[in-house]
Amino acid sequence: MKEVVSDFFNAFGGLLTYLFKKDKESPWRAYFFRASALGFFIYAQFFPNVFAPLFLVSIAWVRELAPLSVPLLLLYIFVPLWLRYVRANFFEKTGYVLLEIKLPREIMRSPKAMELFFSSTVWSKGSVTFVDTYWDGKVGPWYSFEIASFGGEVHFFIWVWPKLRKIVETQIYAQYPTVEINEASDYAARYPYGPEGRFMWGTYVKLSKPDPYPIKTYIDYGLDKEEEEEIKVDPITPMLEFLGGLKKGEQCWIQILAQAHQDRGLVHGHLFKRSDWKEEAQKIVNEILKRDPKTKSSRQQSEAGFPIIPTLTATEKDQVDAIERSLNKPAYECMIRALYFAEGEAQSEIGKSIPALVGAFRQYSANYFNGFRLGWFTDLADETKDIVWFTGMREKMVSIFQKIYGKQMYDAYRRRSFFHYPYRFFHVEKPFILTAEELATIYHFPGKVASTPTIGRAPSRKAEPPPNLPI
Repeated sequence: MKEVVSDFFNAFGGLLTYLFKKDKESPWRAYFFRASALGFFIYAQFFPNVFAPLFLVSIAWVRELAPLSVPLLLLYIFVPLWLRYVRANFFEKTGYVLLEIKLPREIMRSPKAMELFFSSTVWSKGSVTFVDTYWDGKVGPWYSFEIASFGGEVHFFIWVWPKLRKIVETQIYAQYPTVEINEASDYAARYPYGPEGRFMWGTYVKLSKPDPYPIKTYIDYGLDKEEEEEIKVDPITPMLEFLGGLKKGEQCWIQILAQAHQDRGLVHGHLFKRSDWKEEAQKIVNEILKRDPKTKSSRQQSEAGFPIIPTLTATEKDQVDAIERSLNKPAYECMIRALYFAEGEAQSEIGKSIPALVGAFRQYSANYFNGFRLGWFTDLADETKDIVWFTGMREKMVSIFQKIYGKQMYDAYRRRSFFHYPYRFFHVEKPFILTAEELATIYHFPGKVASTPTIGRAPSRKAEPPPNLPI
């Protein structure tokens, strides 16, 4: 029922968005205004006499408090609009660059190398003064780590601000000295949305449990140990095999947006300070261990007054160890979106490729830990389809909304927009938290264990010249 109401409000709000020509920045804010408009309509039609006295009293209170409330209301409206303006200027001046990483034939590095890259590179937190935020429009940088398949040819990309390009390249070469990094044209801009005969489906990928629970990482797969390549199991391999198996006419783009996690307050443009995920993680650990948050001792005591040490199962021990390991590592606010395209004869593969795309994230899941699952996608909810079916307009409505949602999702991907206007938290309540270890698990350069033949690789291996070379 929640999905039906959501689609109804989206349809009603889509008309208002078109009339007032405003982008959808916050779904919840949009729902509030749409619900308010619907409430006024119902009030005027059905309950004018019941709520009339209450309405008059409310008007009187509003009139009395106007000298105080009106300036606060204007400030509440003006500040976000001003931040949009100064940040738009800041983004325009900053620009972006898309780097393609071409892999060598062999990479003898574990995902630990990529974890070190994330820990040393994705750390900047942006503005530190009120002038930076409210006059210069500065924000913390975010990065886009992308894996794209064009008809089965797999490529790795990193989207970054130009001023951060050098540090990104330096840190990648420090961990992967044999790769090649080149500036690339934006593939998303070269492949526009909307031509007839081209199908597009987009989705978010979100966590299945609260942020403190970690996903199954490369350490859980044993990739942090020195073992023979033939016996290693790399969790990124199923995704690369899916991308490498796409046929001509199919494309799939996977985008991971990340920015350094920090406590944000008024100096960062937020009126209220946000809760920290570490507090929630400590609470979960205390609940598993059945201990007092302050004394760190057991809440239960024996008859003699001594604390009772709880008996933990092997799973509970693993949960505590994994959560506490995450608390000691850098954390990032993340979002994952994926787009799938098919045109021509390749559209016959849609029914097989979309489930395979969703299944490409299942290897990071574990029953007692976290995992990834399907989030919002560019289609009507199944419940809405069932209701629309009775009207005989199911196919038409699905077609209309797929185009609306698809165009918005494509534009958000192309702009790499999620943390700020115009697609801030677009159809998502908030970003989720991943540590450097988790982020390195889902995005790293695979070794020999990944035998996908269509990965974009450098034509030859780099090596130092011999020391006795004559000059």
